[in-house]
Amino acid sequence: MKRNYLFFAILCIILFLNIVFTQYVVHQYYFENYLNVLIFCALNIALFPIALFIYKKDVKTHE
Repeated sequence: MKRNYLFFAILCIILFLNIVFTQYVVHQYYFENYLNVLIFCALNIALFPIALFIYKKDVKTHE
């Protein structure tokens, strides 16, 4: 059962974006830019269903 490395790479990119967005949220919160905090928090939350969809698609293709 060989895994598709494309799905793995996309999930790694999403994880990297989650880390970047979280750091940006903390940085903007420290400098009291609350609109940017809300925007990047929403983007961070929006990445979770995308990652879940990609993971389920990867598991489905290897059954």
